[in-house]
Amino acid sequence: MNAVMTTTENKGNWWSALNGYQKLVFAVATMAWMFDCLDQQLFNLARTPALNQLIGPDDPALVKKMAGYMTSVFVLGWATGGMIFGSLGDRYGRAKMLGITVMLYSVATGLSALSTGLIDFGIYRFLTGLGVGGVFGLAVALVSDTLSHEARPRALGVLQSFSAVGNVLAGFIGLGVWAMQAGPGHWKWLFCIGALPALLTATIQMRVKEPEAWVKARDKAAAEGRKAGSYKDLFSNPTWRKHALLGMVLSCAGVIGLWGIGVFSTDMVGDIIANNLKVSGGSAAEVASGKQKWMSINLLCFNVGAFLGMLAFTRVAVNYGRRLAFAIFFTCAAIVTVFVFQKLNTTTDVLWMAPLMGFFQLSVFAGFSIYLAELFPTSLRSTGVSFCYNVGRYFAAAGPLTLGALSANMAIKAAEEASKTGADVVLARIDAFRDAASWMCLIFLLGVAVLPFLPETKGKPLPQD
Repeated sequence: MNAVMTTTENKGNWWSALNGYQKLVFAVATMAWMFDCLDQQLFNLARTPALNQLIGPDDPALVKKMAGYMTSVFVLGWATGGMIFGSLGDRYGRAKMLGITVMLYSVATGLSALSTGLIDFGIYRFLTGLGVGGVFGLAVALVSDTLSHEARPRALGVLQSFSAVGNVLAGFIGLGVWAMQAGPGHWKWLFCIGALPALLTATIQMRVKEPEAWVKARDKAAAEGRKAGSYKDLFSNPTWRKHALLGMVLSCAGVIGLWGIGVFSTDMVGDIIANNLKVSGGSAAEVASGKQKWMSINLLCFNVGAFLGMLAFTRVAVNYGRRLAFAIFFTCAAIVTVFVFQKLNTTTDVLWMAPLMGFFQLSVFAGFSIYLAELFPTSLRSTGVSFCYNVGRYFAAAGPLTLGALSANMAIKAAEEASKTGADVVLARIDAFRDAASWMCLIFLLGVAVLPFLPETKGKPLPQD
């Protein structure tokens, strides 16, 4: 094991207390997760333009429907990859599997640019999801097993906050591609750029070793006739089974909230801005350009808020406890998200409402990186973290479908009512989407409801085999 440091969990100088190798491990794991999130957000930016070209711009309802389906395919791949690579990480090594997952999501993202139809686009999205899903549990387990007890919580909170950095980079990339006036095929450039993280795998494979804690846990499991990363072992032990199931429910609240509601704020902003530009007399080219520009700005603002929110969550969790932090930020996420979806109407609103929503919606993801690793022993850490974080994505995959179906049904009724009263049908459809997303915000309260049944882990060492 690495030398135990003398700093306390509540002190903020954790970085200076790390040795050179620990800093390398933290940097590699953080970059793997950051580029993972970059790929996710590039997909969110490229999704609608890609489908417009693959399907045709004459059927916007079908494009919106297929956007939900493709998001669900991606999230299903994510969940499956998390389950597979989480177990393999405990069995064969965190560093080795992390290199494989980064390579997989990078290559599959690049292949997405070659899509010629919905089938191959969906296949590439699923493969990307497999790689993306494996990274989180592996990165968290690698850092948890390499850094000291004192440095771990803050380091993991910062690691998660860099997901927002990846998202912000995606926003800048989107703006850059928009500024290039790349035309209707600009989405291909987004996917090509997303392939670049494959270069990181060389560093992972050559420089990062498996943690001593993992090696000892693997050898101990082998001596006892067990296999590390066994789902049978995870669920046969009553304590780890309870932590896995309740941790999954906790994760579901954040994951469904983000992928079933939050990521679609970009599409809502695009529709609102496009409608505003049409009403003000903008040309078709001005409407398309303005829509793409403000979708990227929304993503940028959302994730600036997210970065600050995850740092804030980390501070509250370290100083006052994990469960209290989750209770505060889940509750605020529900309230703020409803407010933003109901009130956002102008470009000025985007500049302050998007960061506010990002601050609370993504803050709880810092908690997942800190807390989930504290619920499982070394031989099951990657498996347990990945199970909690990714099985919830099977349920989260239904989020976009639910939002799409709910908003579509409400939009039909709203459009019929608008046609009778002479109201603006486009605005009626946008308002229907606002209402559907607001109802779905109840999912955040599920995260609050499960907290009394989970342990408080502040100040406690990681569980051992």
